[in-house]
Amino acid sequence: MTAEVLSLDLTELRSVILHHWGIDTLRALQEPAIKAVLSGRDSLVVLPTGGGKSLCYQAPAVLRGDTTVVVSPLISLMKDQVDSLQACGIRALQLDSSQTVAQRSDYIKEIKQGLVRLLFVSPERLMQTDLCQLLQEINVRTFAIDEAHCISHWGHDFRPEYRQLSQLKEIFPRASIHAYTATATEHVRQDIVKQLGLHNPEVLIGSADRPNLTFLIVSRRDSTKQIMEVIDRHRGEGGIIYCLRRSDVDGLASSLTRLGVKAMPYHAGLSSQQRTETQEAFIAEQCDVVVATVAFGMGIDRSNVRYVAHVALPKSLEHYQQETGRAGRDGLEAECVLLYSGSDFFTWKSIIDKSASEPNADPDFATNSIKQLKDMDGYCRAAACRHSLLVRYFGQDYPNDSCNACDICLGLTVAVPEADIIAQKILSCVARLKERYGVGYVVAVLRGENTQNIRNRNDDKLSTFGLLKGQNAADVRDWIYQLINQDVLAQEEIETEPGRTIPILRLNNASWQVMRKERNVRLLQPLRQEKGEQSKKSKTESESWSGVDRELFEELRALRKQLAQERQVPPYIIFADATLRELSKSRPSSLLKMRNIYGIGDAKLRDFGKLFLNLLVEHCRTKSLPMDL
Repeated sequence: MTAEVLSLDLTELRSVILHHWGIDTLRALQEPAIKAVLSGRDSLVVLPTGGGKSLCYQAPAVLRGDTTVVVSPLISLMKDQVDSLQACGIRALQLDSSQTVAQRSDYIKEIKQGLVRLLFVSPERLMQTDLCQLLQEINVRTFAIDEAHCISHWGHDFRPEYRQLSQLKEIFPRASIHAYTATATEHVRQDIVKQLGLHNPEVLIGSADRPNLTFLIVSRRDSTKQIMEVIDRHRGEGGIIYCLRRSDVDGLASSLTRLGVKAMPYHAGLSSQQRTETQEAFIAEQCDVVVATVAFGMGIDRSNVRYVAHVALPKSLEHYQQETGRAGRDGLEAECVLLYSGSDFFTWKSIIDKSASEPNADPDFATNSIKQLKDMDGYCRAAACRHSLLVRYFGQDYPNDSCNACDICLGLTVAVPEADIIAQKILSCVARLKERYGVGYVVAVLRGENTQNIRNRNDDKLSTFGLLKGQNAADVRDWIYQLINQDVLAQEEIETEPGRTIPILRLNNASWQVMRKERNVRLLQPLRQEKGEQSKKSKTESESWSGVDRELFEELRALRKQLAQERQVPPYIIFADATLRELSKSRPSSLLKMRNIYGIGDAKLRDFGKLFLNLLVEHCRTKSLPMDL
């Protein structure tokens, strides 16, 4: 395709995007990604969640008027995209195992007639002979591989069935293949290109940063209470809470329900029907909170998740980036809270060691997993900007001195005064106890707890007894784990009886360096806020709500939910939260002026415009508010 023809296509493309999606500007890297599709050049596009990957293959399909095949790992993901496209007036279909023979027959007729712009299939379905023959018959020129990290052994959600896609280049030698993912290290990117056999691909790597997310690392003390504090900041809004174990999911979901929260559990131990009910209730906004293991998430395309909380340490920064990426997909502010305890590292290590000891286990599995776990743990312990640390982990530079959107930059985590002295007291206590006990007992001795156990051992007579009297037990425990993670204290498993081990604290060379004042340490603790004190807001949150009529916004949300129930689609497919906020801020007085609002294309204006306009006019009349701001 010549540059002149491509230029004409891009001009028409912008008109197509405005007409269907109500968007008048392209985001960073969308234009070169779209050019790659239009010119028939293979591509690998890594854009963060909410960065607009789907438009890169959807818009060219509409512009060219042919069929693009989209490979997606889950039926729920396909359905969300199909519903969204149809709401924008674009013919899209999915072929999956849930459909009847008659439905598939009707869909295949549409495909043969060239009426379908985007066809969504799973990798298994795509590689079946009958579908391959059909796609050859209609001369498919473009394949889009969504969630492309699934093809890589190094990816966080590796799926063996994705490996079949390596045959696409042989079956469709004249077609271009385009891989899209939100999270991929350099190793994963190279593997994607290799496995798909991409030829001289256009490789486009967007910033790994999600500036609309606020990252908070909080010392875990009372997880239910702390999670309730997060929920209270987001009452009536959608959130996902990740737990490590199924039992943790069930326990926390029950506790939240008793506290009046619409919370539902999700994990692999539930029946398929129960998992589907939870997923559908959350997408339909009939349930505010899902408490889940990491089994939940990839199939969730809900754009207005306002918070993601982790009750335990994720096992890698790749997983953390992917899981927190489910928040704020609409580009509006969202909060990501991780309740951190140093003990989680050892819980994960035990799980990894057990997996590594199984027959036929990959010999590199434990080494790689422990390294990833250490990176994740180090991220939580670091006294540096969270956004900066994440971006640099993925091999990119972070240009700003402060993100104004994490616990460090917002001043919510502060350095502990006299950390060196506190460390010396802790290490001295371990020495006086002759390195025979675990964290809990050392904490009790340091705090001077008057227990029978301590008196029986005469440890109340030690010079270190009560050295940290008056300090919160959770603080002391947390400081001990921080020292372990700074390698100035060690934790070692010892066998007390056959098959039973306990972790005890041991000193090392670095411990003695700290006690001799030859080495410094840094300890962190959360900023103590008075009850009722207003939490600091990120810059994104302050700006996104500026000028928004919140009462009107809630009325628009209610109307959106009603229309979604009538049409049996998720509410965000009617209008995104960003569109509702813009309507609440500018309050247009006519359909013509409403057409200028972000996210309102011609089809949505036709289908929903009058209903929303009537609500706007009535609200402004009742409240004596001006319109067309």
